[in-house]
Amino acid sequence: IGYDARGVAAHVGALRRFIKVGAVDLLVAELGLYAVRPDLEGLGIPQLMRVMYPVLQELDVPFGFGTVRLALRQHIARLLGRPGLATIVSGVRVRSTLREVHLDRPPTRIEDVLIVVLPIGRSMSDWPTGTIIDRN
Repeated sequence: IGYDARGVAAHVGALRRFIKVGAVDLLVAELGLYAVRPDLEGLGIPQLMRVMYPVLQELDVPFGFGTVRLALRQHIARLLGRPGLATIVSGVRVRSTLREVHLDRPPTRIEDVLIVVLPIGRSMSDWPTGTIIDRN
């Protein structure tokens, strides 16, 4: 939960966890389920991230990490706004465990998505290279 002078300003679900980027295990705050107070709607994701950034710093992680559908590339690039707030990483696939187990399907899926990375405790130059991120 992020606060401003008027109280609760925004919410971002953040899960402090390890992911594997290529061959590197990496601690991140995986982000999702964001919302902003009605009077802040329309200010976009940059405002939300500015309000939430101190909370993410308290998690003591090098990076915030999230995924976005490929169809939203232009939308998310425009919303992220200013340089340095976040970086869109493309050309990387994400492997995750399916929510439901089916005997006729593998237990994981691999998705082509946009990776959104927020440098929190390190710079973007420290983000590992790799063509797959493993959430498992």
